[in-house]
Amino acid sequence: MIGIGAGDPDHVTVQAIKAMNEVDVFFVVEKRGERRDLVELRSEILTRHVEGEPRVVYVEEPERDRGAADYAEAVEDWRRKRAEVWGRALTEELAEDQRGAFLVWGDPALYDSTLGVLDRVPEVGCEVIPGISSVQALAARHAVPLNRVGGAIQITTGRRLANGFPAEADDVVVMLDADCTFTELAGQDLDIYWGAYVGTDDELLVAGPLTEVADQIRQTRAEARERKGWIMDTYLLKRRA
Repeated sequence: MIGIGAGDPDHVTVQAIKAMNEVDVFFVVEKRGERRDLVELRSEILTRHVEGEPRVVYVEEPERDRGAADYAEAVEDWRRKRAEVWGRALTEELAEDQRGAFLVWGDPALYDSTLGVLDRVPEVGCEVIPGISSVQALAARHAVPLNRVGGAIQITTGRRLANGFPAEADDVVVMLDADCTFTELAGQDLDIYWGAYVGTDDELLVAGPLTEVADQIRQTRAEARERKGWIMDTYLLKRRA
């Protein structure tokens, strides 16, 4: 399992490049209706960093029941279905002495389900190559630290942020927020550092007092999603000292 960064082919580490050149088959999970630019980004990474002509097997992503009442149960069922599909692909496409790899956006250990799926595939040994996460890329592009001196950071989701800004936290990174939950916190003494498509040619960045830029971010996000058909964004909220 190889983390390939947030979108810039230069995010790929030397360790990842070495690992990719020891791979026999690359398994690329394709979501139904996935935008072509995401496919092309993966292809560019392979072309730039892998010697020779890499063998790529595309694995179709099973649909997830997004309307289920029980979110955790729906995710668990989705992972079981994915494990069945991935296990079948590994069995059919890899010889016993061959090595396969999944290319994972960002880092495999941070809000990515690939490790959880492969845990359900029997008799699969797994080596993980870390990647530059969207969280790291976001902080770097805004040139801000994630934490205060001796302080802690919390990484959470939009779903959980809807319950309010964590009382014990000063610095909160929010991922997987399709509903612009930060707008519900406008009026609080917070700064926001927002980024979408970080590391790509389409990169968008907005920063400032949350009360002043919340509407700008929401509008920018909506326009970008309409234009491209998808969006990947992350943001950092910092309580003012």
